[in-house]
Amino acid sequence: MTTSATHLVLIPSYNTGPRLLATVKEALGFWQPVLVVIDASTDGSENAVVELARSEPALRVIILPRNGGKGAAVLAGSELAQREGFTHALVMDADGQHPADRIVDFMQASLGTPSALVLGRPVFGPEAPLVRLKGRRISVNLVRWEIFGPGIDDPLYGFRVYPLAALVRVLESTWGARRYDFDPEVAVRLYWGGVPTLNIPASCRYLSRAEGGVSHFHYVRDNVRMVWLHMRLITELVLWRWFGLWRRRRATSLKK
Repeated sequence: MTTSATHLVLIPSYNTGPRLLATVKEALGFWQPVLVVIDASTDGSENAVVELARSEPALRVIILPRNGGKGAAVLAGSELAQREGFTHALVMDADGQHPADRIVDFMQASLGTPSALVLGRPVFGPEAPLVRLKGRRISVNLVRWEIFGPGIDDPLYGFRVYPLAALVRVLESTWGARRYDFDPEVAVRLYWGGVPTLNIPASCRYLSRAEGGVSHFHYVRDNVRMVWLHMRLITELVLWRWFGLWRRRRATSLKK
């Protein structure tokens, strides 16, 4: 287990059920401290984690008064972490999809390149739903267009280490990136803002209900949200972002 005064693990959670406590314990076993942000859950899943925090000084839990979505929970946790002197946060889902045993590898990559956004590139198992994988390919291709090429291998995989100052700045600059659109929007906007990226492979599990898996993905609602997100990003790119992005790509190619 590794402790740090600059890098923490941030776990946003909404109605995750028993998997929340298991995920928190797994994270604590590899990295400390851990900050859990409860996004106004109504299933009581926070109770066991709050109880654990009473005896575990490396764990902190904050409970938001109303549900604002993943992005709002991450912003609240990031602002608190900054106030307490932390510079980076590894954000991971509370539902057991993300590999706690890769936390140290991702944190080490961030410590080696602190200016970078360290992105996970998901490695899926056979249980991954085919419809979700096909939809993912569309988002990957759209984001490649929005950043003029490679740099973000998977915009939907939320296992990442963020430089907190850059993340908070991006979230405060947009009214979006609060719910299912959080992961792709902040990745694109950080790239637009000049934040370098590192992409590292990591497993991604889809847990069955019997395994305690919980999903709040709504096929129609969240796909509509994604369509609206990419419409906004492409419009912004065409109207004024394209020149700065083109200059960055050109400068990068000239260095090679």
